[in-house]
Order: sequence, then structure tokens, then C-alpha cells
Amino acid sequence: MAQAVVIGAGPAGLMAAEQLAAAGHDVLVAEAKPSVARKFLMAGKSGLNLTKDEPLQTLMPNYGSAADWLHPMVAEFDSDAVQDWARGLGQELFTGSTGRVFPSAMKASPLLRSWLRRLDEAGVQIRTRWRWLGWDGNALSFDTPEGVQAIATDVTVLALGGASWARLGSDGHWAQVLAEKGVAPAPFEPANSALSVAWSPHMQPHFGKALKAVRWLAGELESRGEATISATGLEGGGLYSLTPALRSGADLHVDLLPDLDAATLQARLAAKSAKTTFTQWMKKALKLPPQKIALFHEMSKQAAVSQGHEVAALKRLPIVGARLRPMDEAISTAGGVQRDALDGHLMLTAKPGVFCAGEMLDWEAPTGGYLLTGCLATGRWAGRGAVRWLDR
Repeated sequence: MAQAVVIGAGPAGLMAAEQLAAAGHDVLVAEAKPSVARKFLMAGKSGLNLTKDEPLQTLMPNYGSAADWLHPMVAEFDSDAVQDWARGLGQELFTGSTGRVFPSAMKASPLLRSWLRRLDEAGVQIRTRWRWLGWDGNALSFDTPEGVQAIATDVTVLALGGASWARLGSDGHWAQVLAEKGVAPAPFEPANSALSVAWSPHMQPHFGKALKAVRWLAGELESRGEATISATGLEGGGLYSLTPALRSGADLHVDLLPDLDAATLQARLAAKSAKTTFTQWMKKALKLPPQKIALFHEMSKQAAVSQGHEVAALKRLPIVGARLRPMDEAISTAGGVQRDALDGHLMLTAKPGVFCAGEMLDWEAPTGGYLLTGCLATGRWAGRGAVRWLDR
């Protein structure tokens, strides 16, 4: 018997456990992997972006069609609250020039150690290698190193993640379990995804090089962030926010010179010496780095850009054949438990006493602090909903 069980020890699950423990309830956290918060730690390897330091009215549009649903949750645990919470765990923070907030240590591990220590002091029990199998009657069933365990509980919070990075724990296996209980999640789709591009051998010298000072366009979305040319295609924060449009079939274009308009470029091209090749002009007059010039030639050739249309191609170069990488490689996923399956406290209407949080909910947000803020905020909201259920 456990008064409250949280399944999934990522940021959303740990935040829910923190709320339950703070209210004086006994909490057991079950995690399928040998250690907790593996995806959180992986995200922190390149600098843990906790949140984006911006007001709520600027923050919320980044949650797209789910913004109105998530608004009360994020309003109660917004950027300022995330920063205060991290500082309360002894973390010094700094805000970068783009407003992104990081721990000064630039790692997730010091924050996680402090968080786990606080949870332990609050009496939270964590069991690893406990994989949730579903329900055995009214009890929760787990595959554990000691065999199958059945745990009766008064309240459950599911924080099982989406369906990307399965090796770190988010394999989406729970979708079938819930479907059998009458809760049909929206199909999973990649979010914050890198792209596959079939490069010619001429692009190989530019693998690993960054494309900076560009504007990416897909459908009605655009981004000024950078991306990196990889052996398999393109990846980077500048592309991730375009995933919703690319998922729906929009073509990808890039403006290689977003700070110069077409008329200015055309005038500069007209002044070019007849002896100067177009490549030399891009290098000397426009100061384009080799990777941008290579990308221009690669894609203008594939798109059959005709003579006289080069300036238009510089401003809107099609990335021919670009497609999303496999879902398991995506940073996060769209799809999951839908809003109409939940009440206002994130409790499943088909399973009273069972709450959901984090990436397993049907919402998405770009990287840059929005994704993690959403996970923490929904974990807190579900945890507080579970407290209300226990205290009713």
C-alpha cells in the first residue's frame, strides 16, 4: 500500500512528488530505468536551459494550440517561479543574451542531486527498475527486479514522457495501457526534430559547420536561429520551432542574407565585374562563409535555379528533399493524452484518482526553455490536483 504513487522520475514526475510530499503525504516514485531523470541529464549536457526569461504574454504563444489549456498551469509556475525554484535548490543562474536561463554550472546534475536530496528529506521513496505494466484490478502492477509487484494506492500521477529517446525511458508504451481503459491518446508525432537531407559528396567538408545569421521559413512559421550541417542533414534550435509546419508537409526555405533585402542584393550584383564569378561575388562582396556558399550551390542546382534568379534564391533557397528525422531521434513529441480526457486538475475522467503530467500530455513547445517550463508546470499542477484528491 502506498498513499500516492508517481510513475516516471523525470522533471514532471519529480515535481508532482514534491507537491505531494510538501502536503504531508507518503509518496512512492517508480522509475523503469536504473536511474532517474535520464532525459533531463542528457538535455543538460550541452547546458541546461531551464526557462526563458520573458513575461507570460510572450511565453504562452510558444505552446501553440495548447496555450489556452496550459495557461493557468504556466501562470502559476512561470519563468520567474522556475528561477526561484532552482535558486531554492542552491543553483546560481544566469540569463543569456537571448533571454535563456541556465544554471551557472551549465549542467543538470548539480540541480538534480540537490532536488533528490530535498525529496529524500521529505520522505519520498524512489524505486528504480520498476516498469509499470498497468493495473491488476485496482492495484498498480510493476515489473521489478524482485518480480511482479502490485501496489494499492489512493492516488496516482503518471508522468511517463512521450515517445522519443526510448533508450532514456520515453518509449510511449503507456499509450496502449491507457487505450485499454478507454483513454485513446492522440498519435505521437516528432517535435523539435532534426531533418534528413540527402547531401551530395560536395557537402562533406562542411559537416559540423554552423549556418548562422539566417532565417528559416516553413509554411507560416519562421525562425532566425542557427542550424548545423550534419552527415544526415540539418539540426539545431533554428529548425526545431518549425517542426509543426514541416510535419504538415510545408516546404523548407532559408534566407541566407536576412539583413539585406532583394533590391539591395540586386543592385550589388549589377555592380559586379564581368570577370568576377558568382561564387567569388558571394565570398568577397557578401562575405558569405564557405558553408553558406556550398549550401547555395547544392540546393540551387537541385532546385534548377535559372540564370537571373540567383538573388531570389539567396533570399528564399529551397532545401530540397528535407524531411523530419525518425521520431525516436526527436527531442520531444506531439500527441499523447488529450485535453478532453482530463478534468481541470489533469485527472483522467475515465480513471478517477489518476493524474497525468509532462510530455505524455498532448502539447508541444520549442526548445529554449519552453519545453522544460511546461513539464515542470504541468507536473506541479497534477501534483497539486492529486493533493486535492487526497484531501477531499
